Amino acid sequence: MTKSLANFLTEIDRPDDREINLSKAALYIAQIEDPDLDVDRYLQALADMSADLAQRIPADRYPLKVIQVINEYLYTELGFYGNEADYYNPCNSFLNEVIDRRTGIPITLAIIYLHLAKAIDFPMVGIGMPGHFLIRPNFANAGIFVDVFDRGEILFVEDCRQKLMKIYQQDIPFLPPEILQPVSNRQILQRILHNLQANYLHQPDFNRALAIKHWLDKIEPAQ
Repeated sequence: MTKSLANFLTEIDRPDDREINLSKAALYIAQIEDPDLDVDRYLQALADMSADLAQRIPADRYPLKVIQVINEYLYTELGFYGNEADYYNPCNSFLNEVIDRRTGIPITLAIIYLHLAKAIDFPMVGIGMPGHFLIRPNFANAGIFVDVFDRGEILFVEDCRQKLMKIYQQDIPFLPPEILQPVSNRQILQRILHNLQANYLHQPDFNRALAIKHWLDKIEPAQ
């Protein structure tokens, strides 16, 4: 077992799923590609971003205002954006690459957004909608979702339905409630690994796909 996989398994093996450090675990995944990756360097980069953001949060912490400030900082000041042009590039699934290149796919951009939100005590959760990962504030009846891939666009349930219709090119009369339920940190990490495996199989790069399968076998029950 590699050191990165051992560290990853230690990080996700916590009694409380919400205690899993998503950013750290995602950086361990990135060590699959770069075993010498300095995890602490990128955690410090996220800490610096969090400190900068904290100085911008207004005293009136109205949820929509807080989201607006995060969006302004992440997308306008720092220049992060969704990588539509090269969506299936495996680099989009490696958190260090997303931080360096300022671009990624919904789930890795979501990890950065969730990290910043947690740092300013504005808890948010991941929403594993099929085909498109979203996040939302973690309080009862929030009623809104955030599309991190589209510069933090605010969505309502009907907007989510429209996005799914566009992705799957078919009419979707209504969304079952479970589609918009929060997912665990462990599920977020599993989804990153599945995305990577699919990217490598598509290339095809079977050696790298098998390496990802080895990680998945360690965290998913045998079927």
